[in-house]
Amino acid sequence: MAANKFLLQEFPWHNRYLVSDDNSVLTPALVVYPAQIESNIRSTLNLLAGNADRWRAHIKTAKLSFTLRMLLDRGVRHFKCATTLELFQACENGATDVLVAYPVMGANARRVREIKENFRRVSISVLAEDAEQLRQWQGADIGIFLDINPGMNRTGIEQSSRKRVVDLARAVKQAGLEFRGLHYYDGQFGAVGEPERTVAAHAGYDQLMELVRDLELAALRVPEIVTAGTPAFPCSLAYEAFHSANFIHRVSPGTIVYNDATSLAQLPEPYGYVPAALVLTRVVSQPHRGIVTCDAGHKAVSADAGVPTCLVMGHPELTPLSPSEEHLPLAVSEGAEAPAIGDLLYLIPRHVCPTVNNFDAALIVQNGRIESVERVSARGHEGPLLGDLVADVQTPRS
Repeated sequence: MAANKFLLQEFPWHNRYLVSDDNSVLTPALVVYPAQIESNIRSTLNLLAGNADRWRAHIKTAKLSFTLRMLLDRGVRHFKCATTLELFQACENGATDVLVAYPVMGANARRVREIKENFRRVSISVLAEDAEQLRQWQGADIGIFLDINPGMNRTGIEQSSRKRVVDLARAVKQAGLEFRGLHYYDGQFGAVGEPERTVAAHAGYDQLMELVRDLELAALRVPEIVTAGTPAFPCSLAYEAFHSANFIHRVSPGTIVYNDATSLAQLPEPYGYVPAALVLTRVVSQPHRGIVTCDAGHKAVSADAGVPTCLVMGHPELTPLSPSEEHLPLAVSEGAEAPAIGDLLYLIPRHVCPTVNNFDAALIVQNGRIESVERVSARGHEGPLLGDLVADVQTPRS
């Protein structure tokens, strides 16, 4: 039960999610709702006192050019991404400032430089945690954020290694590169309840502010601090020192554009977030008493966050069981009526980011009507070879 502490247990049906012309829909299908995206963007900006400049939106969730353009239309100009394809899509769609929040190396770094050459007006930054990573950016008009490890233990310099951070920031300057700030992803608190989550996050921010003071004492100005994915978003909002600091503080949640069964349980209900991306699925079998199976296995709804992989909107009597590649069995509560073979169900993913990444295209639905089909333009990764090498390699025959 502890593993599902931050997992929405049920969500009532609402007709705004209905896909009325569903006879031609091949399932499973990703359905994206612009009105709900708009609502989530508005809720986020309200929490930021209307200041879109404070949101460095992570586009690992958005993935669609359609959604990126909605963010841009609402004044969001600062983004963060994890892949070169996401970077390219952000630049191509009009972003003015993108942080590649991933320690790119080798050919990936060369591709970032190549994208910068093609989009000279876009401010592009990268992460670094050692001198080797700095060397590959020399001579490029690319800014450097130092990656700080707040205890997530995924990437970055441990925040207790303050001298190492100061030395590396100094090395950035000595290399002729622009030091643009500190990246601090405190994503380790997703399974921690309140008030413990805020207490732990604020203790980390206290250390972060001490690190900023060390840098300032070394005559190294910190222009920007980036904190907080979705779970720590409320913690960052509540940390007073960020509001009066000499640097720009930006938060970087991405999930909140669409939301999922995890974020809706983690974030306070008064924030007003709603699901904006669902998976439409059909019941294809009734293999056993008390079990029905739909066509939304883990190749459709990501299983990376565990089982259950989703919840069925409007059907608290259905509990998703362990999926296989194309099948998702659902347990039917004792005494409840099972959906019939052929019935449509609407799934809220447990983790929407990789779920969106599972699809080539999305249905854009408004007022029950399919308005368009949009490509998931930042899905996956770019091809495995840089452009200057592709012509030299013979494409294998199919």
